[in-house]
Amino acid sequence: MWKKEITIKTKATKEQIWTLWSDVKNWKEWDKEVQSSEINGDFKEGIKGVIKPLNGPKSEFVLKSVNYPLEFITISNLPLARMRFTHNLRENNGELLITHGVEISGLTTFIFSKLIGEKIVSELPKTLENLSKKAKLL
Repeated sequence: MWKKEITIKTKATKEQIWTLWSDVKNWKEWDKEVQSSEINGDFKEGIKGVIKPLNGPKSEFVLKSVNYPLEFITISNLPLARMRFTHNLRENNGELLITHGVEISGLTTFIFSKLIGEKIVSELPKTLENLSKKAKLL
């Protein structure tokens, strides 16, 4: 398994962050690597969706876990591998921390960690800063 995550501090509230996380159609507003995204129903466990990265093909995902207002996890299938995106909030000494992570597991982990995983991780700091800034405006 290949796993990376990035954490930043935010002045936004959990509810402000959750509002943006759960608005799947507008993920592109804070994640500049997303061209489009949508889900087939409410933002809850088991619901499926589609995401189109800027430089990649459309991909289906499922909301594997939804725990308002602290976390959600999505799972996407790759050829002979699985990609898991984690989104978490936690408090530490009165500060709110946002963590986004990506995990790739399966027979083709090495290939996909190089092809897409490293690019995703390199963009996570900007993505988290965009999320934090946009959330504080709500």
